Amino acid sequence: MLLGLMVKTRSPWSTFRLALKNIFIGQARNPRDRSVFQHLSLIAFFAWVGLGADGLSSSCYGPAEAFVTLGKYHYLGILIALATALTIYIIAESYSQIVELFPTGGGGYIVASTLLSPTVGMVSGCALLIDYVLTITLSIASGADALFSFLPAEWLVFKLSFAVLALIVLIVMNLRGIKESVMILMPIFLVFVLTHALVIVYALVTHLFAFPAVAQATVVDIRSSASELGFLGMIFLLLRAYSMGAGTYTGIEAVSNGLPILREPKVKTAKRTMTYMMISLAAVVLGLMIAYTLYNVLPVEGKTLNAVLFERVVAGWGWFGLAFVMVTLVSEAAILFVAAQAGFIDGPRVLSSMAADRWVPKRFALLSDRLVTLNGIMIMGVAAIVLMIATNGSVGYLIVLYSINVFVTFCLSQLGMVRHWLQVRRQERRWLGKIAVNGIGLTLTTFILLSVVVVKFFDGGWITLLITGTLAGLMLAVRSTYRYADERIAELNTIVDEVESTNPVREIPLSAGQGQPFDPQARTAVVMVKDFTGIGLRTIFNIFPAFGTEFRNFVFVQVGLIDAAAFKGTEELDRVQRKVSGELQRYVDLMRRHGYHAEAHALYGIDTVEELEKYLPDLLRKYPQAMLFGGQVVFPRRSLLPALMHNYTLFSAQRQLYDNHGLHLYVMPVELTPG
Repeated sequence: MLLGLMVKTRSPWSTFRLALKNIFIGQARNPRDRSVFQHLSLIAFFAWVGLGADGLSSSCYGPAEAFVTLGKYHYLGILIALATALTIYIIAESYSQIVELFPTGGGGYIVASTLLSPTVGMVSGCALLIDYVLTITLSIASGADALFSFLPAEWLVFKLSFAVLALIVLIVMNLRGIKESVMILMPIFLVFVLTHALVIVYALVTHLFAFPAVAQATVVDIRSSASELGFLGMIFLLLRAYSMGAGTYTGIEAVSNGLPILREPKVKTAKRTMTYMMISLAAVVLGLMIAYTLYNVLPVEGKTLNAVLFERVVAGWGWFGLAFVMVTLVSEAAILFVAAQAGFIDGPRVLSSMAADRWVPKRFALLSDRLVTLNGIMIMGVAAIVLMIATNGSVGYLIVLYSINVFVTFCLSQLGMVRHWLQVRRQERRWLGKIAVNGIGLTLTTFILLSVVVVKFFDGGWITLLITGTLAGLMLAVRSTYRYADERIAELNTIVDEVESTNPVREIPLSAGQGQPFDPQARTAVVMVKDFTGIGLRTIFNIFPAFGTEFRNFVFVQVGLIDAAAFKGTEELDRVQRKVSGELQRYVDLMRRHGYHAEAHALYGIDTVEELEKYLPDLLRKYPQAMLFGGQVVFPRRSLLPALMHNYTLFSAQRQLYDNHGLHLYVMPVELTPG
């Protein structure tokens, strides 16, 4: 049967949509271009901006939460400040060891999955995903609060709408690409760092000679709090304040999660980024809490504690002081928007890793033509919008929900590392020092987790735990469904070894044209396959009963999908190419043994349907008497969940090929046996 090629012109609406997409999202990138990794990856400085903003932004509310908790014993804030800085250092050092052990990316999900168990890793991944959604929502809500705090009161009715609009803008920016979004936000980050550094340095220098009095006042506060509250009461107050500032530590884990987007050598870049984050976060938190104490800052209704501090610092500076406070507060509002970037960078990355392990639908590992995980970005953004509307953008309520989950991940990661060092202690000479770092990190993060859960549980923290548990339950259901499908497909794959034997396969008749020269005008079967599996073999077997023995040529086409797992570097891309070529050659060898002309064509891209649509029309010009075939699995058990989890790419290709080119793709059903 001669297949005519109907090449349809693009409709005006399609042309308009493409132009609109290119303006806002950008033109497509070539995933096979080796230079694209260099273009998209981040050096340490830009990684500090994109990933470190989450940690630095927490200085807008973390230190203030801890300081306010101390009440009238505000000089105890010096002790909390020192403890917080030490904790930042310990957590950062422990994550530096994780980076060394997992050079291709060692977020909490991968660490727990590898060093503890896949199920524990799934729990860690769920906690991270919820934490990143809360990071995005809280950052935007806090930024809106800071921005609207110095705008007219009648404008407050627009605050929620503004926050939702900001989320939409961030979604679009991240759909363009990570590096582009970081470059746009970098000036905001630098203004924040410079203005806060100036405030802290000025506060410390102008009170340099007051430090002996501050030390004495701290001792007095320790004695008076112990006298009034009792020694245990004082310890409880310190521990409560320390745990209430737990939001300060969120974001430290972002570098280990974001390793795949860093410039080579990744480990060196990651450790340098971690150093930048550790020093900047510890300096800002320590400096702000000391400045709160030096200026005896007290909460003021309608103002953040930082705003009160800045006004005290610039008192007497005249108009310049007012302008400086305005710029500083705007930078605080803006960096909170920048902090949401960490959720958009690392949340989709965690989702793609979990998709590769089949805890979530595989579609979350697919890339867009801008080489970003579009589905992951969209789900994180939409979830943040829903949460923003549900909580009415209440920062106080979101803070209650926040910081619990990140410490679940912290604890599990540190526990996994401690277990690892115990297991390799005979091979690793420096294991004692390494286990000490992760052991201290485990102790601190476990204490903070338990404290935060106890303090925040009845204030709404239980909601976070409930959502995380529900998400984990859904992932168990997804994994179970995939496992069921894999078991059925594994039974089908038992024929693979049989057909590769030297004996002819009965389901494939010998070619009637055996020994004749290759003729591209002869009847040709173009078969879409995915690896050398029972599904592909059954597709071939089903062709002969349905269409007879008239085919003399067999052409096998496979698209090597470049998803988030493959798009980590040139080595991963080379591995995909080697695998696809090897699998296709097995089909070619099989059909040649039965006397058919056989050849294979390997395609590579981010979208299977798009690659087929671009390539098949040209292939069919070479084989005008060709028919297109593909095998589609038919599940014995029908339910909604499998329909959501499987992409049914072949049906999409069938529709696109017919609509755009008039080509008929015959879908051969491959039934699986019921379990």
